[in-house]
Parts: sequence; C-alpha cells; structure tokens
Amino acid sequence: MAIGRPREFDPEQVEDTAMKLFWQHGYDAVSISDLTAATGVNRRGIYAEFGSKEQLFERALQRYVTGPGGYAAEALTRATAREVAEAMVHGAADASTGEPRGCLLIGNGDGLAERRCAGVQDIARRFDAAVAVGELADVDTMLLARWISAVCQGISVQARSGASRAELHAVADLALAGWPGTGPRT
Repeated sequence: MAIGRPREFDPEQVEDTAMKLFWQHGYDAVSISDLTAATGVNRRGIYAEFGSKEQLFERALQRYVTGPGGYAAEALTRATAREVAEAMVHGAADASTGEPRGCLLIGNGDGLAERRCAGVQDIARRFDAAVAVGELADVDTMLLARWISAVCQGISVQARSGASRAELHAVADLALAGWPGTGPRT
C-alpha cells in the first residue's frame, strides 16, 4: 500500500484566506491563480482538497456565516422582535467595518441571492413568531424582514464606501426609529 505525501497546508487557513479574498474582491474577480498566490497552495492542492473554485467559495461562505457574519444567526435568538432588529442592524455595522469592509454576501457570486432570500425568510419566521404571541400586530412580517435586510445590506455598502462604524451605528438607530409602533425619538 502506497502512502501519500502528507498535506502541506491547513485547509482552514486556506478557507480563511479565500474568504477574505472573495469578501474583498467578489467571487468573479478572484481566480484560481489569485487563490494559489494568496494561500501558497498550488492548483493541484486546491483542487484535491476543495474540488473546485465553487466548492472553495461555498466553504469560505460557511466560514463567513459562522464567523464575521455570525451576528445574523445570533440576532435571531434575541427575546423580542425589536431586539432581533437591533442586533441585526448594529451587528451589520460592526461586521461591515472590520477588514475587509462590507459583507461577503452582498454580490453576485454563486448562490448568494438564494442565501440572502433564505436570510429574509428566517427573519420573517422570527417576526411571525412575534405576531403569534402578540408582540407585533398589523405588520407584514415579510416586508418587515426585507426592510431589516435592506438596512443591513445598505450599511454594508456604505461601509465599503468608507462610512465609519459610528456613522453606521447612527444609521442603524435612525432606521430603527421606523420600527412598528414607534416614532422618531425626541
């Protein structure tokens, strides 16, 4: 029985580097050559471990969703719908102003639109639960979920354009002034 050469790289480190590349430049702008240059892993090693650029992108996305983008899943565990919304928009402000700036899920990469739609549906289901217990009334939960998602995505775009973390938290607070049942703060 032949023994293969031991792997000379850490797949998690490659995923982390790929995540940052895709996040900074977008899926289409990152080539296999870019990935090999950034990771120090040759094409053969990338294909042997990850199968394809698309599969590496999927693993990088998973890493993002459980890492820098993990604020979204954590927000859904909050006690009230308002707290969910607050955690979403303020989490977006914090996550979008790190390095790289912005959000990996904003773009046209493989499957990103579907992931964004699934995120909106997750938020809407959480808001449906708030309606069921009487916490929210007379609200279209899907529309409310799209609004919160649009605010988060806008925060990400503004972060990529250079807005500061403090400015983005102020944007989040201003957006939340429109929460159902609330008016502008005085």
